[in-house]
Amino acid sequence: MEQLNPQKLPRHVAIIMDGSGRWAKKRGLTRIVGHKKGIESVRDVVRTSRELGIKWLTLYAFSEENWIRPKYEINALMKLLTRYLKIELKEMLDNGIRLLSIGQTEKLPPEVQGTLWRTIEKTAHNKEMTLILALSYGGRQEIVGAVKNMLKDIEKGTLNVKQITEERLSKYLYTSDIPDPDLLIRTSGEYRISNFL
Repeated sequence: MEQLNPQKLPRHVAIIMDGSGRWAKKRGLTRIVGHKKGIESVRDVVRTSRELGIKWLTLYAFSEENWIRPKYEINALMKLLTRYLKIELKEMLDNGIRLLSIGQTEKLPPEVQGTLWRTIEKTAHNKEMTLILALSYGGRQEIVGAVKNMLKDIEKGTLNVKQITEERLSKYLYTSDIPDPDLLIRTSGEYRISNFL
């Protein structure tokens, strides 16, 4: 690989992981096979990002809108996620990768939630790179949640309307402790951000 200038690398890369179902359909395969192939490529993306010195990597893995997919496909995606987390835990620990998650993870099946939170706990002290999985996530839903939480604080008297600023709002977002992405990649090649970050 050609030598890259570390000062010119993005600090935070965000990837919308999509197109695997269409990729599979084009080849006469099932969407599930496409999703399996997509998750296999995640290891390479994470490894390469870490080797390049990228400190933050966000993968938009399951959107809020994905819940309308057929039940069998959702179940398959949840099994793939659980399997990925179990298999990749050692890799994360060995390579200093901390896992975080953003989104309405309480909507995920209990087994997925348990595996996700155990992995987050076990990798909490890693400092080489932070991998963020956006699960049951939507950018607009994140903003609505932040506004609702601000309103609760106003009702409690711990916040007043005059204190509401862009900076204050950002503290209520899932991404409050995460730097903004410097680079957004959409794996399908489409040119829309699909309710992401």
